[in-house]
Amino acid sequence: MSKNQSGLSLKNRVAYAGTDAAGNLLYCTLTSFINYYHTDVFGISIGTAAVIALLVRIINTATVPLWGITIDKTKSKYGKSRPWFARLAIPFAVFMALTFFTPGLRGTSKVIYAGFTYLTASILYTGISTPITSILPNLSNDSYERTKLNSFRMIGGNVGYFITATFTLTLVSVLGQGNRQRGFFCTVLIYAVVSAAMFFFAFKNTKEVNMEDADKSLPIKDCFKALKSNWPWVIVVIGSMFYWLGNSTRTSSLIYYSRYYLKNESYVSILNALVLTQMIGVVAIPFLTKKLSKTVTMILGFLIASGGQIMLGISGKHFVFILVAWVITSIGTGIAVSMPFAMLSDTVDYGEYKNGIRASGFLTAVGSAAGLQIGTGMGDFIPLKLLQHFGYVANQEQTASALTAMKFGFSYLPAIFFITGAIVMLFYIRFEKQEKAVLKELEMRRERMQREQK
Repeated sequence: MSKNQSGLSLKNRVAYAGTDAAGNLLYCTLTSFINYYHTDVFGISIGTAAVIALLVRIINTATVPLWGITIDKTKSKYGKSRPWFARLAIPFAVFMALTFFTPGLRGTSKVIYAGFTYLTASILYTGISTPITSILPNLSNDSYERTKLNSFRMIGGNVGYFITATFTLTLVSVLGQGNRQRGFFCTVLIYAVVSAAMFFFAFKNTKEVNMEDADKSLPIKDCFKALKSNWPWVIVVIGSMFYWLGNSTRTSSLIYYSRYYLKNESYVSILNALVLTQMIGVVAIPFLTKKLSKTVTMILGFLIASGGQIMLGISGKHFVFILVAWVITSIGTGIAVSMPFAMLSDTVDYGEYKNGIRASGFLTAVGSAAGLQIGTGMGDFIPLKLLQHFGYVANQEQTASALTAMKFGFSYLPAIFFITGAIVMLFYIRFEKQEKAVLKELEMRRERMQREQK
């Protein structure tokens, strides 16, 4: 394995990309289909499903700091983040499969089972996704290399999302043979096995370069001190939250929109297959960040995505126009979703500069997971409550008001969230201008400490 911090091997990068592919293979199945599975397959009322979705996200968000602290307190010869790929791969896979398993339960016990498995799977995803982000500052000390690694990660994540988004409903049909309950379980079980294998591959083929403090435990109070005056971190987290609000709202609404508004459930697979066009945006990121800046690049992604969503709203039922608008949105989201992960690594440097504490695990873990969990939680909850309020009934012909709610939740509401995210990121510009000075100061401090130790 190459020890060159500024030029990691292709195998290293592919292994890192595999972490997000493995995570998305299961987690995107959860976020894209769990509402539909609970309401139309498992047989829970839409109001109950909405409450479960919200409670799961609230509880899971509360675990986010715990995972960040756990990583910063990890003592291992493999580093602080890397060991968790191996430790959580199997539990994560098992509970994701159980979340889509339908036992012979009724009434309250059925609701409890749905809530427990959904919550446990979500907590385990937070646990295994936390080191995916927290390991990035320690895979390389070069900011541009981190950006390239992050692009590899996003490509991997898009591949995982593409597989689940494109083939899930087809596999459910083929494996279930008319039994959607069996079809969902068998499909997710296959994904779970593949996901676990990819996490073990990543564990074997990644390496943390900043190992000086790997055997030291960062006190909990120092983790929270690293947040003091770290405004870049706050801005990135809020911007990320609005991204996930918009994206989760549109993806969780898609199956309802296709099945009931467009009256063609097969459109789900077609549109989700086109999400692979996100990679156009991802691949463009290194070029865009060199020509523009990380902040402007993220804002550009938000604006492209919001433009696509507005086009979706005015496309009516013209599927060709819907396809074009969906692709435009996907290119924008490919840019917008990628940037917070790279920018959170930079906020670790700012936190060390401001407070003298390098809490890479805590800052990146809490930052990425908080934005994700709050955003996806509300992005799942809001569309369900909209549908409930306007009279949605599962597996029935929908009223005009319910169809209008589906259209708004699928198109204009995500656009509102994306535009808000762009406005938030405007406040990050002045902090990005300070990054070179911050890195230079940190390098001088480390050199001074090394001289003093001698």
